[in-house]
Amino acid sequence: MENRRTFLQQSAAAATLMAMAGSAAAAGKSKSAPRKFKLRYAPHFGMFKEHAGPDLVAQLEFMAAQGFTALEDNGLMGRPLDVQQKIGETLARLNMTMGVFVIDGGDNWKTSLTTGEASFRNKFLETCRAAVEAGKRVNARWATVVPGYFERKLPIGIQTGHVIDALRAGAEILAPHNLTMVLEPLSDNPDLFLRTSDQAYAICRAVDSPACKILYDMYHMQRNEGDIVQHINQAWSEIAYFQIGDNPGRKEPGTGEMNYRNLFKHISGKGFTGIFGMEHGNAKPGKEGELALIDAYVAADSFQDAP
Repeated sequence: MENRRTFLQQSAAAATLMAMAGSAAAAGKSKSAPRKFKLRYAPHFGMFKEHAGPDLVAQLEFMAAQGFTALEDNGLMGRPLDVQQKIGETLARLNMTMGVFVIDGGDNWKTSLTTGEASFRNKFLETCRAAVEAGKRVNARWATVVPGYFERKLPIGIQTGHVIDALRAGAEILAPHNLTMVLEPLSDNPDLFLRTSDQAYAICRAVDSPACKILYDMYHMQRNEGDIVQHINQAWSEIAYFQIGDNPGRKEPGTGEMNYRNLFKHISGKGFTGIFGMEHGNAKPGKEGELALIDAYVAADSFQDAP
């Protein structure tokens, strides 16, 4: 009887230990390692607002927790200086990289460097100087530039010359501070001057400065020129930055016709280690849409499996 009692006590103790060990193992499995994307994708503020709320620091913390290692903020120059400073401090704390912000003089596309008018050129250069200071607060290395509207009163060659002259002057302001303007061909408006990668390539070659390169937004270029891989190859030496958006709809990868897994594989295979800006909307609303966006990037980032 005593032996049986001892056996039962030992069995119960063993079962308790096994249960504790099983719980510990389960707990260990539930604490999965933080996600780490192969590429440096940069969300925008507002993209995860449903989960993180309106506070910009909380949004950055949510981005970092999801595995994103960079940020884009087109409207940085319009934010109060203390907010810019806080963004920079938070990025440093989270070990995140600042992507592009827009060198925006307040009227953006309507500031047309194609005209050669001194007022437009002076406004652009003034904004470049302000961009240097904003860039320092967030440790930025790239800033978007759009030359403005096509000037129908002037031949295309004259317009191009005016743009080159203005960008050279801007590059002289930015280069000493390791800030690069990235020219973005756009598809939003047919009246815009800069529309294709070969046009941007020619301008960058003429400006001839490390502070003037191309922002290749794959959404806009799919609409304007197609044949994305070939155009990337042709303009490669002048491309410093990429942006993402599926077409049609300008939402996350996998919601349109573009094969982003293959595009990421191709660009990564060429040795690009820079930023991929997530300049698009969420295909679905609410928290569900935000999680779907993250899942879309997890899927597209698995490009090593792409054929």
